[in-house]
Amino acid sequence: MRAESAWTTTKGRGATVAVLDTGVDADHPDLAGNVLPGKDLVGFGAHAGQEHWAEHGSAMAGIIAAHGHGPGAADGVMGIAPEAKILPVRVILEDEDPQRPRAGRTRGEALAEGIRWAADHGADVINLSLGDDSTEARPQPAQDAAVRYALGKNVVVVASAGNDGEKGDHVSYPAAYPGVIAVTAVDRYGEHARFSTRRWYATVAAPGDDIVTLNPDLRYYEGWGTSAAAAFVSGTAALLRAAHPGLASDRVRALLAQTASARPSGGHDDARGFGTVDARAALAAAAKEDPEHPRTTTEHARYFGKGPAPLPHGGGGTLPWTVPAAATVGAVFLGAAALLWRRGRGAR
Repeated sequence: MRAESAWTTTKGRGATVAVLDTGVDADHPDLAGNVLPGKDLVGFGAHAGQEHWAEHGSAMAGIIAAHGHGPGAADGVMGIAPEAKILPVRVILEDEDPQRPRAGRTRGEALAEGIRWAADHGADVINLSLGDDSTEARPQPAQDAAVRYALGKNVVVVASAGNDGEKGDHVSYPAAYPGVIAVTAVDRYGEHARFSTRRWYATVAAPGDDIVTLNPDLRYYEGWGTSAAAAFVSGTAALLRAAHPGLASDRVRALLAQTASARPSGGHDDARGFGTVDARAALAAAAKEDPEHPRTTTEHARYFGKGPAPLPHGGGGTLPWTVPAAATVGAVFLGAAALLWRRGRGAR
């Protein structure tokens, strides 16, 4: 994605990314100072400091805007836009939260409300690393209208394409709503990740396999999913918005598609959309369109810090983050939504 090269132009300062998810840990050392006061549209479930609180949302926020920690930010992880702000909006609970079934029954409107709230409270980009890709998934008019509302307010909307690539490639919402930047996943070799849903709505691809990110428990995890891919693209969109605040949301979408690397032979396919997002190329193309010169910086930093320390012998292990489509499949979005991410081994 050439994020480090893009940082010679901007690291995201001035851009705000709303993360509509399970909450974000504002006190994590890799995110401290980058998280704005947000909104809880669920109203119950785990609280800060409790198990199953803000795990997925914090992971996505880290991919977008973590800045590392320690001397020279050499520890932890660095996000795509480490100087951007995160606006957390809680619209769903972690799959293992005992209150999740209740949320599915009673808070199905939270996603649509959250999109509108974020659009009204300063979001430049909305990240939706979630989706309903069950066989019963159907478009929800309130969600579709909320997406159109956000787009009408010039907000970029990014969503995970789905993790159903090995189970039927079912259509996933909100990724399939018109105007959304739907993101599929590629593996470490730049090839289509097998788990990533292949559908007509694919806009671009981004890394989604073997991704290291943070967690409220102060451990670091390696995981996979189109959730991660969407977060990478939201971070890239934040770079574009930071460098060119006047850039229209539809132009952000077009630039990401037009400048993507590893384009499919036909120009577009269902597996990778228009190709893999290239942050440096997108910024270069935006500079040609924007009559104002973007702010530049000559700072250099690694995309990731040195990362987690090795596991002590006999310690740690594998912590599976399996998040199946939830109990009330298809009834309402929140009840059927899956957090499109899986986490594996962690280390301190």
